[in-house]
Amino acid sequence: MQYAVYILASRSRVLYIGVTNDLARRVAEHRQGLVEGFSKKYGVDRLVFYEQTPDIRSAIAREKQLKSWRREKKIALIEASNPTWRDLSEDWQPGP
Repeated sequence: MQYAVYILASRSRVLYIGVTNDLARRVAEHRQGLVEGFSKKYGVDRLVFYEQTPDIRSAIAREKQLKSWRREKKIALIEASNPTWRDLSEDWQPGP
């Protein structure tokens, strides 16, 4: 099984960091407003970064590490692999 640590962003670049064992399902849940709390409140539904690992412990440790970083460092991490903040899940979702 693969686990993913992911960063979602709103249009105004509010960030949300999470961990899951099914990234496509989890992103769809965020997009549909099924995840109560922070991500729903702030419209955080665009996948801008993710990393995968087969080990849940390392995924959770990485999530905690990223959450502890200053915003500038999180932005640098996103922009290193996704400089335009493109929604990386666009290719997975069927179009409207």
